[in-house]
Amino acid sequence: MSRFTRQQDLVPMDRLQLLRITIIGVGAIGRQVAIQLTAMGARHLTLVDFDTVDQSNVCTQGYLADGVGQLKVDATAQHLRRIDPEIQLTTIPDRFRPDQEIGDIVFACVDSIAARQAIWRAVQHRTQFWGDARMLGEVVRVLTATDAKSHSHYNGSLFPQAEAQAGACTSKSMIYCASLAAGLLVHQFTRWLRGIPCDHEQLVNLLAGELTSS
Repeated sequence: MSRFTRQQDLVPMDRLQLLRITIIGVGAIGRQVAIQLTAMGARHLTLVDFDTVDQSNVCTQGYLADGVGQLKVDATAQHLRRIDPEIQLTTIPDRFRPDQEIGDIVFACVDSIAARQAIWRAVQHRTQFWGDARMLGEVVRVLTATDAKSHSHYNGSLFPQAEAQAGACTSKSMIYCASLAAGLLVHQFTRWLRGIPCDHEQLVNLLAGELTSS
């Protein structure tokens, strides 16, 4: 039995395995996105992150205890190869640079609005699918951009860093929120793969029990 048997009616493998996917930031959300995509059968992933694993990342980001002190891109790559030894991985232990190759798909999983703006400016005309998840406590906001209308909507979601709430967006986080955010992002990506229109935005407030989509 193929490992993909149960998802074959939901994920077009011929498209997925050809795409080159870049995940910028492999912290709370980005690591979960990488794991889910690898399990689904993505073949070409680039991981971009300058940070190292610390003790708190075991609790909130799902890193293993023996990964503490490692570069996040290296620790994540090791984990992904345990899921799929044949996956083709590129690891970039650095901040995103505008001249970096990004392939076809970008997941922006960074923790500041200024970083999102800088990356978006650099790649918005070079990517087919853009996914961005923002998280604060038990509130998750997921945005996608795949066409002119959703690009315009995404531009409207950006604002000056001075207007952002104090602290990184993952300064208060739980691993289940990161897993939820990643799942919503990857779900939108699979909709795109199937030719189903993506939601421009989803907002989940777990504490209030609310989910809105637009």
